[in-house]
Amino acid sequence: LERFRGTGGTLDVEPVTSPAEILAAQSAIDHVRVDGIVARYLLEIVASTRQHDKIQLGASPRASLALQRAAQAQAAMDGRDYVLPDDVKALAGPTLGHRIVVEIGAELRGEDSDDIIGDILDTVAVPIEPGP
Repeated sequence: LERFRGTGGTLDVEPVTSPAEILAAQSAIDHVRVDGIVARYLLEIVASTRQHDKIQLGASPRASLALQRAAQAQAAMDGRDYVLPDDVKALAGPTLGHRIVVEIGAELRGEDSDDIIGDILDTVAVPIEPGP
């Protein structure tokens, strides 16, 4: 705080991209395919957050959409035009963790959303994808 006192709250920041490039990247994600089997896997993970005994409030339908978009973005960054179950699995924790409310008893035992999402990922069967 002391370092920024007197700067008027401004920082010297240079843009790394333009608004047009961001819009183009968002548009490119729209073209990344999510196969039905992968979508069902994603939805089963989200549904499990609503049924888990250590979760007071599970992830919402909007959380499902956020996880799908994140998985599409990951696939695009990896140079693919299709989402793999591994994309969903890798992003479930970061995408859903802050969207659930952990039961107080689990919190008191030191468990957090990352632990519980990990448990869910261990129990939901990963589909075997036939390929792109």
